[in-house]
Amino acid sequence: MSIGAAAHLVSLNSAVSNLARSRRSWEALRIFTQIQSSYRLSPDHYSLVGAFTACANLRANAAATQLHAFAVRSGLLSFRHVANSLLAVYSSTGEQEIAHQLFGEISSPDVYSRTTLLSAFARSGEVRRALQLFDQMPQGEVALWNALITGFGENGHGESALRLFRRMRQAGVETDQYAVASILSLCDSPESSDLGRQLHPVAVKAGFDMARASVVNALVTMYFNVGMIAEALDLFAEAAAVAGNEITYNAVIAGLTSWGRGEEAAWVLKEMLGSEACFRPTELTLVSILSACSSEEMGRQVHALAVRTGLDDSALVGNAAVTMYSNCGNLTDARLVFDTIMDKDLVSWNSMLSGYSQRGRHESGFEVYRGMQTAGFRPDEFTYGSLLVCSEVLDHVNTILALVNKNGLTDSTHVCNSLIVAYGKHGEVHNAYAIFCGMFLRNLISWNSVLSGCVLNGRPWMGLELFSAFMASAHCPNEYTLSIVLSTCGSISALRPGKQVHAHVVRTCSESEISLANALITMYAKCGDLDSSSGVFYGMPEKNIISWNAMLAAYAQNGDGERALSCFRDMQDLGVRPDGVTFINVLSGCSHAGLVSEARWILSSMIDQHGIEPGVDHYSCVIDLLARAGHMEEAETLIESLPQEMDSRLWWALLSSCITHGHVRLGRIAANSLLEKEPGNPAIYVLLSNLNAAAGQWEEASAMRKQMRMSGALKQPGCSWLELQG
Repeated sequence: MSIGAAAHLVSLNSAVSNLARSRRSWEALRIFTQIQSSYRLSPDHYSLVGAFTACANLRANAAATQLHAFAVRSGLLSFRHVANSLLAVYSSTGEQEIAHQLFGEISSPDVYSRTTLLSAFARSGEVRRALQLFDQMPQGEVALWNALITGFGENGHGESALRLFRRMRQAGVETDQYAVASILSLCDSPESSDLGRQLHPVAVKAGFDMARASVVNALVTMYFNVGMIAEALDLFAEAAAVAGNEITYNAVIAGLTSWGRGEEAAWVLKEMLGSEACFRPTELTLVSILSACSSEEMGRQVHALAVRTGLDDSALVGNAAVTMYSNCGNLTDARLVFDTIMDKDLVSWNSMLSGYSQRGRHESGFEVYRGMQTAGFRPDEFTYGSLLVCSEVLDHVNTILALVNKNGLTDSTHVCNSLIVAYGKHGEVHNAYAIFCGMFLRNLISWNSVLSGCVLNGRPWMGLELFSAFMASAHCPNEYTLSIVLSTCGSISALRPGKQVHAHVVRTCSESEISLANALITMYAKCGDLDSSSGVFYGMPEKNIISWNAMLAAYAQNGDGERALSCFRDMQDLGVRPDGVTFINVLSGCSHAGLVSEARWILSSMIDQHGIEPGVDHYSCVIDLLARAGHMEEAETLIESLPQEMDSRLWWALLSSCITHGHVRLGRIAANSLLEKEPGNPAIYVLLSNLNAAAGQWEEASAMRKQMRMSGALKQPGCSWLELQG
């Protein structure tokens, strides 16, 4: 080969190598083909190494096999770096047996040869075979240990990785950052917190925890994964200035957002941008923050940062922004972002569809679905789940079910859960139950959905039977499950099952959950056990406004107006600010107990002291109270003084009291006002006729019956039914 040809070959080899390293692998292989087909040039060992690297990138097993044959014919396979490159190809394409055969043909394998072979078997899940090969190799090379530990850990064999790590330390092999980082990545739940704690001193003792960013990042991620947030933040504060990088900041931001601490994550982002190193946010940074934005204002600022840094073109960031705006109820801006995503993926379409479905924009949701199909995207389980949420009528649910069957998604737990919810929403509890029974794999959402469907559709006993079956399954109820069951017990005054659920709450230490305690207060109140309601309430370590309202409602429902007033005063003494629901409950308690002067004071303080404008429900309670106490004229005066147009509920409250107390004149006023609003309601005619009859005014009673017939308002015949409980 001439000097000019040799120089040309060197230039082409450099091009092949550079293209392969930059992942432009097909271009690299095309240049290698040019070298191979040239009359003046012949590939050498450098040419082959670049070509094999390209094949490994592409996982092009067929091309590698052809090059393997060429390497054998040309004698270039005798070069160890050529054999190692080919070994890497077979390792990446899952051909570990061929890799093992090739390894045996290498005259003097080095560390790279051995680690590549071990990685091939470790990543394929052949733990025993990998360990057998490992035992035949020199034990002092830390790279071999790392290859197995990393391979086992990345492919679901964490226990094998941990055993090998312990064996490595017992053998006295020096631990490096790769082994520690691999084991730390296995600590991904609170159950593995003890192991994570033990690994931190190992990193400190090795002397590289504060100098190696990879280990710092792994430790920070581990502490967040196991729920030790304070330890993660302490480590971050200590290490950020020494070994922190963009990945460190991303780990902290992602960890904080995963635990619902979005505002703290935003502060870390601000610190990241203002650091001396001037770290730039990455796609992961922005996606994590956008997913945790607690307000649209905060989300809009993060989105503006994405625009300034040029990351708004990313589909990942765009999808997160669509979800953020949708969650904040701003579907207009969500759609604007969606429309600007150049390379939409399936997640983009599903994010927009989910936004419309969650906000009840059914037509817009189906429009996005049609656009997705036009763009050539195949709907997945999340697509159909959102469409089911969009379904306005039962026919939509049945149509989507047919599409689910057609696309082979009937085994999808997510789709089945959505079907259960959709059928429950449309009153088809039997269809929901049939879907539930036919599920291949149920999760907690499946049980919660079918239980909720039973409650919504008036099948409480069915719900309690299902809950018994649930408790016998492998699943554990969560806060939502127990709240559903407690609501069921309250709706049918099933005190015994309610107490059993309470006992479970106590056993599982869930009574500290405020929402569960509130549900217990309401359940006991509906079952008439006011002492148990107050026992739960006063035993709560923390209370919110819902807790106070639940207790006030319990007193009101059970006619104990005095205790309702006392509870209301305690609430104010403790500085708890009442809301509109609070006053409804207190006024209702006064109404049931006939506390007229107290109700007047409460209505006045509601306006003057708390600045809450009374609504229809508040006035209904007061009017009902005044009428019950015989203060009919005061009730009439209050109604006449109301500035807004009278609501039917106020007239009904007054009419009911007029019938009770035989107040004909005011009853006629209430009935005539109701007839203007509900002219076809036969109950109004019947009640007014009965009022006249009770007062001995028979001609007026007869005239009212005649007027009802002439108006076409027909009273439905009464009926009774009895449901036998098994």
